[in-house]
Amino acid sequence: MFKKILIANRGEIACRVIKTARRMGIQTVAVYSDADARAPFVQMADEAVHIGPSPAAQSYLIADKIIAACKATGAEAVHPGYGFLSERTSFAEALAAEGIEFIGPPVNAIAAMGDKIESKKLAKAAGVNVVPGFVGEIEDTEHAVRISAEIGYPVMMKASAGGGGKGMRLAYTEQDVREGFEAVKREGLNSFGDDRVFIEKFILGPRHIEIQILGDKHGNVLYLNERECSIQRRHQKVVEEAPSPFVTPKMRKAMGEQCVALSKAVGYFSAGTVELIVSGADPSGESFYFLEMNTRLQVEHPVTECITGIDLVEQMIRVAAGEKLAMTQDDVKIDGWAIENRVYAEDPYRGFLPSTGRLVRYNPPVEGWTDDGSANGRRGVDGVRVDDGVYEGGEVSMFYDPMIAKLVTWGETRDEAADLQIAALDAFEIEGLGHNIDFVSAIMQHPRFRSGELTTGFIAEEYPDGFTGAATSDEVKGHLAAIAGFIATARADRACQIDGQLDGELEPTYDWTVTIGDQSFAVSLDEDITVNGQPVDLALEYTPGDRLVQAEVGDTVYGVKVDVTRSGLRMTTRGATHKVQILPTRFAHLTSHMIEKIPPDLSKFLICPMPGLLVALHVAEGDKVEAGQPLAVVEAMKMENILRAEKSATVKKVNAKQGESLAVDAVILELE
Repeated sequence: MFKKILIANRGEIACRVIKTARRMGIQTVAVYSDADARAPFVQMADEAVHIGPSPAAQSYLIADKIIAACKATGAEAVHPGYGFLSERTSFAEALAAEGIEFIGPPVNAIAAMGDKIESKKLAKAAGVNVVPGFVGEIEDTEHAVRISAEIGYPVMMKASAGGGGKGMRLAYTEQDVREGFEAVKREGLNSFGDDRVFIEKFILGPRHIEIQILGDKHGNVLYLNERECSIQRRHQKVVEEAPSPFVTPKMRKAMGEQCVALSKAVGYFSAGTVELIVSGADPSGESFYFLEMNTRLQVEHPVTECITGIDLVEQMIRVAAGEKLAMTQDDVKIDGWAIENRVYAEDPYRGFLPSTGRLVRYNPPVEGWTDDGSANGRRGVDGVRVDDGVYEGGEVSMFYDPMIAKLVTWGETRDEAADLQIAALDAFEIEGLGHNIDFVSAIMQHPRFRSGELTTGFIAEEYPDGFTGAATSDEVKGHLAAIAGFIATARADRACQIDGQLDGELEPTYDWTVTIGDQSFAVSLDEDITVNGQPVDLALEYTPGDRLVQAEVGDTVYGVKVDVTRSGLRMTTRGATHKVQILPTRFAHLTSHMIEKIPPDLSKFLICPMPGLLVALHVAEGDKVEAGQPLAVVEAMKMENILRAEKSATVKKVNAKQGESLAVDAVILELE
């Protein structure tokens, strides 16, 4: 077994590899850029080596710097995590030339399966079902237009070396191809150093199912069941679960055996994932097609660990060291259900725009995951596991992926795992930047998610006009009103005690008018607590200043994040944030005399929605533009965002230059 390994990655995956290596008695080496100098993974590793400036192209993507760090520290092997150099054949070859073990598959398998174009050719030759498409070299935009017309719309354009949702565009028309083809090439080049693109038919109503593969160097290959990854936004996975609510035992066996055969055809060992697209319109579940094989560990691997009890990182290290798998296919079981939500630095209330900045407050529902070597250890504390690599006071940088953490829950049933997600998300505190906690909580509660009727179009179909918060019933609002009234009384009582005007314990004696949205509730805290005259069985502990309140209303348990505002409170629970106005009932009628503040009209400005790089500016002063016309492209967190005209107008003034770094809300141009 290795004595020391280097992790050629950062963030939560670096932390996760270090934890398993530490349990195995293996020393670890971290490499870090300027932006990560104070990151948790750097502190956790036994040794750390600085490898360059913040941009990944100048640090984490330079193989020579990784190899130099191995030599300087005596690391015998490298775990690449995912992304960065994890699927670069040149990196694996360079390590082999220096006698350093690559904790991953053989070079020939990376070459055959890591390239989406070549992998489809190989899969097709092996008799595996593949999605209809064009897998050759595409010359230019005109060639892409012709190919798309031959395949038939809609089509998907993908960067050959892409992954993680980057370098992908869905095209329904020729215009979509013309607008998106060059963007796909740029994203592929910027993120993966490869601008080749392929085009394939987009399967309508698809489910995204993936099979976890694990093999050793002695010819043994197993499938560790499937993961459902259908809930995606912009082809980036948001929610993953294992097993899939759609896959039957017969289908699981057929998928698994086919993926094992494909893996054996390329001599695969280590952990890997075969991604399949499944037609949800086929009730037999037999219409599945090969998409690609990711020759590395997947972001969503924890859900597989939860239901199988197998530590995938440990197995990767053991396989790299030459050990045989200690299990057979019959040993692989499904125990319970696991769900993973990716907590991203993005603002779902503003069209999911990337959000960068400092984590003023970061308080996950449980401490970051540590593995005690048991299946229960891999499931976290009471079925809740958090994989993260950030810290309170740290910064989410524009240079890397926007993921803050992975929240994983395990339960005996799917509903139990989903309920645990809702409770854990309510207790997950993040302040200082936008995040998607409300959004993923809303998904966990959505009737369609609960029914298991999922497709990759779930988010677009269920939130066509964007996200404004989870639906909140009148009953829940009434419960929140009771909690708000109790908090208001506690704050009023504290104020009296500070002034020396009242002694003794809190005794709720006030009447409040609590307004949530367009609904008002009469809350009385006399001998009993009532809302609109109806008694409420409320139990909670609250000290003024508490940010998180745990409350029970009858049999319902709430975790409510509380922020004090000038007019009352901002209360967040169950995927919705509510502005709550609280006034003593005797004064509430005076609000009708308040003057309404009208927000300014900003429609004539094209405003940068997030910090980023202006990579393209399509218009100049004096140009006439039409509604929907692309005006500029801003790149943030390795993704390109097309900014379009909201109405027909003429460009009056251009305030920014192509290649300029822009702050959020910077005015790019003005229309007249």
